[in-house]
Amino acid sequence: MEPKLLSELANETMPFGKYAGQPLIRLPIAYLVWMQNKGWPAPPLGPKLALILEIKHNGLSYLLKPLKQDHSS
Repeated sequence: MEPKLLSELANETMPFGKYAGQPLIRLPIAYLVWMQNKGWPAPPLGPKLALILEIKHNGLSYLLKPLKQDHSS
């Protein structure tokens, strides 16, 4: 897996819907499963959300925390 993709997963936000503005990694699993059942959005967002679901489902979210960029400065 590309490090750039992992960094994007750790730092991108949801662009629309109920969770607009929330980091992808903080989306609830229930929402991701709902979206999977409805059909993922078009790339590049859809595949990223599918990967976030796999990461969260397998308890690996902690691996993305070191990649989170601090935008407060």
